[in-house]
Amino acid sequence: MSTTLFYYTGTGNSFWVARKIAEKLGDVELCSISRCRGERTTFSSETMGLIFPVHIWGVTGPVVRFVDTLKGSKPAYAFAIAVNAGQVSNTLVQLKKIMAVNGLDLSAGFEIPMPSNYIPWGGPGPKEKQLKRFELAQEKISRIAPLIQARENKPVEKGPFWQRIVFTAIYKMSFSHVPTMDTKFWFDDKCNACEICHKICPVGNIAMDAGKPIWNHRCTQCFACLQWCPQEAIQYGKKTPRYERYHHPEILLKDMLQSK
Repeated sequence: MSTTLFYYTGTGNSFWVARKIAEKLGDVELCSISRCRGERTTFSSETMGLIFPVHIWGVTGPVVRFVDTLKGSKPAYAFAIAVNAGQVSNTLVQLKKIMAVNGLDLSAGFEIPMPSNYIPWGGPGPKEKQLKRFELAQEKISRIAPLIQARENKPVEKGPFWQRIVFTAIYKMSFSHVPTMDTKFWFDDKCNACEICHKICPVGNIAMDAGKPIWNHRCTQCFACLQWCPQEAIQYGKKTPRYERYHHPEILLKDMLQSK
């Protein structure tokens, strides 16, 4: 394979972007980061891509840990795509530094806004806005694919200066607390013990007890458990019972489960 794309996904946005990039590039191996559980990740491709969601305005924990497993890899060209809800902040600058510590050079970094899956703040927005973001994402993928094929070195994309200062500070203060933020999850009486939440969690954070979910404080705040629940039985805090659920409309549950 000429290109290996590693992706991390909770509700399908990054998975969809990875698929679309793969279609444009051709000769691509798609690899789910959730399946890379060893101490070292190896690949033979000369081009490597990382596609992942921005969590709390920075690189999510599983991706940070995954990059550590790439130490010693020497791709000729490495790029990244940070999928976000409109505020990429300093995420790709942060990733470039993390990769450098592991002896890897990030040759280019792009950001692609998609509908938000952070339901505590209200959900993905109107359908028209979602469709517009999908359209703009397709257009950007068409623009950046030739750059990747040509192995062009580009400065990583980033948000405005104030955003990089303020949001990076929030990320740093929040990062160590994220795993235990799952204490706000709960389930209502619509739960039918289908175990989808247990199966869909990309970090294996959910166990089942008598058919009901238990969160084990390894959360990444991806909200896959809540967004994919077919009964909409999983809630977070007090407001989510009235909010619309979201996962990418072109990504199916079976696709997600096969990627784990």
